[in-house]
Amino acid sequence: MTTSSADSVFVTRSEGISAEGVRDQYADGKAAKVWEIFIGDKNSRTDNYKNFLVDLLREKGCKRILDVACGTGVDSIMLLEEGFEVVSVDASDKMLKFALKERWNRRKESAFDNWTIEEANWLTLYADIEDQIKSGFDAVICLGNSFAHLMDSSGDQREHKQAIKNFEKCLKPGGILLIDHRNYDNILETGSTPAKSIYYNTSHTADIKTSVLFYCGKPALVSMDYQIEGNKLASEFRLSYYPHELKRFTEILSEIFGKQAKHKLFGDFKEMTVVQNPAFYIHLIEKPKI
Repeated sequence: MTTSSADSVFVTRSEGISAEGVRDQYADGKAAKVWEIFIGDKNSRTDNYKNFLVDLLREKGCKRILDVACGTGVDSIMLLEEGFEVVSVDASDKMLKFALKERWNRRKESAFDNWTIEEANWLTLYADIEDQIKSGFDAVICLGNSFAHLMDSSGDQREHKQAIKNFEKCLKPGGILLIDHRNYDNILETGSTPAKSIYYNTSHTADIKTSVLFYCGKPALVSMDYQIEGNKLASEFRLSYYPHELKRFTEILSEIFGKQAKHKLFGDFKEMTVVQNPAFYIHLIEKPKI
């Protein structure tokens, strides 16, 4: 698949970057404006998600966190409120403006006054934020199906590998990467996407119409048309994703982190032994200690 062939069918988000000639799905502000309605109130994260993330980070002794898919700041804000030191980056300035606004409104709180927020390029992430890395972060998080926004313009997933290499480089030895993706294996099999998110409580109805683009006989892109109603606002917007299949994604993580890296898979923030067909897969992989 080439970028031009995909863009001729679907409008895709930029490849984790603010790249000239590649359109950002959030650039018109439409999705960003509605996104907080879709995910629900900042204080209404599902308990299993919040407890899973906070408990795991504390269990691993993590203090400094790099959120590489900050978006409007929902997860970063939660972690700041829980006492973590957070550096937050995202490719979309339209999404980041909500995070920047929250930082300004809460600037009298020390954690928020010290909160670093930057627009960043996943493909050059290490160089972009090298002054923030110091001895390395305890954890890098890329949650909410965010990584799937990065397309495969080369056809061999080199962009995906480059981005994950940068995530790995930002970690200190023994640090962890938490990265997730939807259960695209099931989406490709059934052609449908669950409308409700396991990440957030939302009282607003949301329907997601799903389309799959095949290129040279292989699934190359999943397009989701979101229909959201709430706060006297009805909105529709389209986001497109690369359909990461579980086996291949796991292989890439192993390739980047090495065969000795500890890897654990969760489904919908639960042990895989208690969930059969999760909506999301969450990967926990630990950078080997020197």
